[in-house]
Amino acid sequence: MTPSARYVRTLGWLAAAGIGSSILIMIGASLIRGDWMFPPLRIPSPGPPWEIHPVHVKPGLVVAALWVAAVLAVGGVAAGLLAASKGARPSMRLILVAAVAAVAALTVLPPAGSTDVLDYAVYGRLLVLGHNPYVTTPHFLRATHDAFARSVPTEWQHQVSLYGPFATLEQFLAAKLGGIYIARVAFWLKLWDSLAFGGVAVVLDRLLRGDPAQRLRAHLLWTLNPLLLWDLIAAGHVDVLAAAAGLLGLLALGRQSKTSQPRLLRALAAGALVGVAADIKINYILFAAGVAWALRRSPAALATAAGGTLAVLVPTYAWLGTPAVRALLARRNKVSADTPYRVLFANTAHVQYLVVLAVLIVVLMAVLLLWRMPPGDRLRPALRPALAISVAWLFVWPYQLPWYDAIIICVLVLYPASRLDWLVLARLTLATISNMPGNGGRMPDQLLHALDHRIVLDLTPLVLLLAALGLVALAVSGRWGLRGSSYPRSTPG
Repeated sequence: MTPSARYVRTLGWLAAAGIGSSILIMIGASLIRGDWMFPPLRIPSPGPPWEIHPVHVKPGLVVAALWVAAVLAVGGVAAGLLAASKGARPSMRLILVAAVAAVAALTVLPPAGSTDVLDYAVYGRLLVLGHNPYVTTPHFLRATHDAFARSVPTEWQHQVSLYGPFATLEQFLAAKLGGIYIARVAFWLKLWDSLAFGGVAVVLDRLLRGDPAQRLRAHLLWTLNPLLLWDLIAAGHVDVLAAAAGLLGLLALGRQSKTSQPRLLRALAAGALVGVAADIKINYILFAAGVAWALRRSPAALATAAGGTLAVLVPTYAWLGTPAVRALLARRNKVSADTPYRVLFANTAHVQYLVVLAVLIVVLMAVLLLWRMPPGDRLRPALRPALAISVAWLFVWPYQLPWYDAIIICVLVLYPASRLDWLVLARLTLATISNMPGNGGRMPDQLLHALDHRIVLDLTPLVLLLAALGLVALAVSGRWGLRGSSYPRSTPG
């Protein structure tokens, strides 16, 4: 065996060890959720979900283990990406089987890593009881001694829903199926997330089956990425549903050349699917720019796509009324604790016009990326602008959480490998660690609290800022380090 082959084989084993051990730690933490995570959940019998409780594991040990898992995850994914670039070709069947097993395990365990899915369940329960979740807050259930009362997260108990009507409909259906058990409602929400996550993986696998290097990269960044599995599946965030719908919308246009005429039915499907994505999380309306760019030479197709988007958004928002519209605006002034602007401003809560500044930077960044990013797949012209604008927004908007990264990773994996991969991976890693363990800022002891404080307020903002500056440097210099940029130039269809 040559030194080069041994190097690639070593990277492969490091990738398998890092990714595998990280996922096992995450599964173990979810299995004993009741020992370290707030608020308490009443687990229905028989499940799902299932957990082992009580085990009496010290919460501090779980927190430390999760931080280690995140480090192992990024190390494993990074080693895998390097191995892929050097010619490693592991068994795709083994990778997919491992991914299915990991997703299935995290799906049937209680939600861990965030309390957001419990908020989703509460909003669904409110609608089942006849209350509008855009008007009535979760505190209502706590105050009325509802079956959900003990499990209502305190952090957002006075906040009406900030999610789109389609997400609210999903929450309503889960609440109908889950009944009086909030854990069962959360299970249904996680199940649909897992199906969407798996659907994206299948689509990526089919699209990239002719390019082994790109196919492996896609599964490393999406399908078997422990950071995404923790943020999207274990925690049950609704973003994965929006990512799936949005990606399908971009792909619904099919492959097209400059001389081909877009099909109106495809344009309608693309617009409707992007509308569904935006109806779940409004930031996915950014994908509409990609669709519009791809259809810009055909006014009829462009109008059809716009009609498809409006046909989804208008009726659903009309159904839930003006409070649902106001929920869109309620997000505009929020600033996350680990925002990169913290490096520039000592107290971002008191910085006036921060959103105005952020909008300006997003626009400038988007223009720069649209001008300087490599073309990617020329037969799928919607992907590049959707990725460029989403990256511009994600890298510099003041309010960001790690599960938001699904908006770019689901498209990035269809773009050639480049140094942008490393910036995205660095952001996702530090943002995920900042949000571990997901207990709304509660830490089990002073040492962990102090360390978490430094990670959230110092280290992560610095890394996020450096990632944004690195993105600008890549765009200005043009040194993207592009690999695997060859795509089949077949007839569009």
